[in-house]
Amino acid sequence: MSRAVVFDLDDTLAVTDRDRKTLLSAAADRASVTLSFDRAAYRKAHREHSGTRTREPVFEALVGEDAPEMTRAYREAVGEALRPVAGAESLLWTLRRRYRIGLLTDGPGETQRDKLRRLGWLDAFDATVVTGPIGAPKPDRRAFEAIADALGVSPERAVYVGNDPERDIAGAAAAGFRPVQVCYDGGPDAHPEAVARVDRDDLASLVGLIEELFDDGPEDT
Repeated sequence: MSRAVVFDLDDTLAVTDRDRKTLLSAAADRASVTLSFDRAAYRKAHREHSGTRTREPVFEALVGEDAPEMTRAYREAVGEALRPVAGAESLLWTLRRRYRIGLLTDGPGETQRDKLRRLGWLDAFDATVVTGPIGAPKPDRRAFEAIADALGVSPERAVYVGNDPERDIAGAAAAGFRPVQVCYDGGPDAHPEAVARVDRDDLASLVGLIEELFDDGPEDT
């Protein structure tokens, strides 16, 4: 039976070169929309109205009829600022020689797949699950079950790599995955359920770490 390594996307494999507050401001300027909300209001609207395809429901709650323009402008601003973490692409191809590779990412379907297109990663994973279309954002167990099913592996034969303590680490652990937390300066605190941690500036070290984690499990058949 196959073994798998599943990754989170945002702030794990890819980052923006500007903070989200700056990106929101840039999008508002591009869309000729008055920025009448702050980052906290955006996060609240995102939790309550996140769409299945795009962020338009989020911006409808914030800017009303200007939502279509603001949605397009924000997606462009984020996309232009998006960068792969150093070593991420070579890491994916190295791991793919030995394991099934998956991506489990929160967000609207079109929005997240646009990020993969911009990064050149549409074919980088054996399976991709975006949680917006399935209505089960992390840490919902159904999200983790969906990627395990898509990869054809059982959770106990999969490592999950992400940065968020609750959504990624606690969620993966509850679903039966072996969670590895990606850490970085200014990032969230370490979660006690992480079986290991890796510095985002040293993603290449994941190769040996994952080999060690799988060494204590049954052999492939």
